[in-house]
Amino acid sequence: MRKSICVLILFLAVSSLAFSQVISEPLMAETVINNSIVRIYTVRSNYDYRNPWQRLGQSSGTGSGSIIDENRILTSAHVVSNSTFIQVRKAGEARRHTARVYSIAHISDLAILKVDDLSFFENSEPLQIGELPRIRDRVAVYGFPTGGNQMSITEGVVSRIEHRSYVHSSANLLTCQIDAAINPGNSGGPVIFNNKIVGVAFQGITGAQNIGYMVPAPLINHFLTDISKNNGIYRGFPELGVLTQSLENPDIREKFQMEQNQSGVRIMDIFHGAAAENIIEINDIMLSIEGKEIENDGSVEFRPGERTSLNYIVQRKFIDDVITIKVLRDGEIKDLEVKLTVPMNSTRLVPHEQYGVAPTYFITGGLVFAPLTKNYLHIWGRGFATSAPSRLGYFYQSGRRTEDRKEIVLITRVLADEINLGYHGISNAVITNINGKNISTMKDVVIAIENNEGIYHVIEEATGRKIILRREQVDKYSSRILQTYRIGSDRSDNLKLTSGE
Repeated sequence: MRKSICVLILFLAVSSLAFSQVISEPLMAETVINNSIVRIYTVRSNYDYRNPWQRLGQSSGTGSGSIIDENRILTSAHVVSNSTFIQVRKAGEARRHTARVYSIAHISDLAILKVDDLSFFENSEPLQIGELPRIRDRVAVYGFPTGGNQMSITEGVVSRIEHRSYVHSSANLLTCQIDAAINPGNSGGPVIFNNKIVGVAFQGITGAQNIGYMVPAPLINHFLTDISKNNGIYRGFPELGVLTQSLENPDIREKFQMEQNQSGVRIMDIFHGAAAENIIEINDIMLSIEGKEIENDGSVEFRPGERTSLNYIVQRKFIDDVITIKVLRDGEIKDLEVKLTVPMNSTRLVPHEQYGVAPTYFITGGLVFAPLTKNYLHIWGRGFATSAPSRLGYFYQSGRRTEDRKEIVLITRVLADEINLGYHGISNAVITNINGKNISTMKDVVIAIENNEGIYHVIEEATGRKIILRREQVDKYSSRILQTYRIGSDRSDNLKLTSGE
């Protein structure tokens, strides 16, 4: 009996030891993760696109991040964009350290911060980047949502993987939807699966409960690989620069001589300056890309049983990579190669959101010239599609860049003065010609004004209306107008060398 009791005690002791090992490993991993989660404090001063010569008032915000290799902090670009001062604090600690932006990828809403005081990284282990999770994988979101000072952990399931528009950049990129709440302050925090970062929390849906989105691991790795090859500079995703049409209707497939076993998309347009220009042709049928067959809805299989936009294949590449494309042209299959030299969205007529770049403007005779951008459209709020002038919304949504028109140049307003009487009510006027010169960019405005030797400046709007000012008076009184409105310079820094061209 006594021997059996001893055996039982020994068995319990061994079982206890085994149980303790099973428990201690996840607890140890949890401790490592917790010690690598960071709260980010920012002070920012955004640009004022209504008055582009000045900034808006100072504001502050918070976000989250995580420590990764090489003493770097991974976070969201929108957490630190336009920041003038950044501090970071590790979870469980009170002291804040000053940080700086090392590299930023606005297109995919990612950023890397660095802290010069290396004591910040003591007692922390860098988190590793994992792989793209699968549908139904249970993940944990770490961060500092508003409403408290302590770190928060929420769990959820990956419910959808597809291309979606990123709020920060308007880019259409791969994203993962998770049923874990992502609230203000969570942005930039890691999404963890199997003790590795598989995503960065970055946006949610207004009014929806427990629906959030993360930038998935492939995009994080693309960012980190790119900046490692380019000394911290992120060159972005390349793009073909084509507009495609789905071919789900059998009649259109027959019209373009497609066989029953073929699928693909039709090339509707090729953007001016695009990588595909002079290689791919309008009405080509794209059958495959990098060996991946394209379905008639424009999707490709990126993993067995999972599909997303064909752009996913392009977005895996880097600037200056070559991509192979198979097209059907007039019934004949052709194998093409395109060198991806053009960054995503750079061929747009009206740019998407811009960050860290001062607005472009030029003022003469009280007329304020500026290019149309999405930043300018935000003067009418996030709902500018219905509140901004319809012609400006049309240019943003559907305008195509050409050799003769690379920007939409506006007179945004007129700074009232005696020399511009009769024009004080002009605003948001689209300018096509100045002093007989076609206006394609803002540089053309400066050159057309400063090289004019005629009696008048003649400025033509797209509507046909003309603004005519006597050149002598403009030269004499423009500085007076700047003084009246307390404007330090008649042009943005990027136009200060234009007059010498």
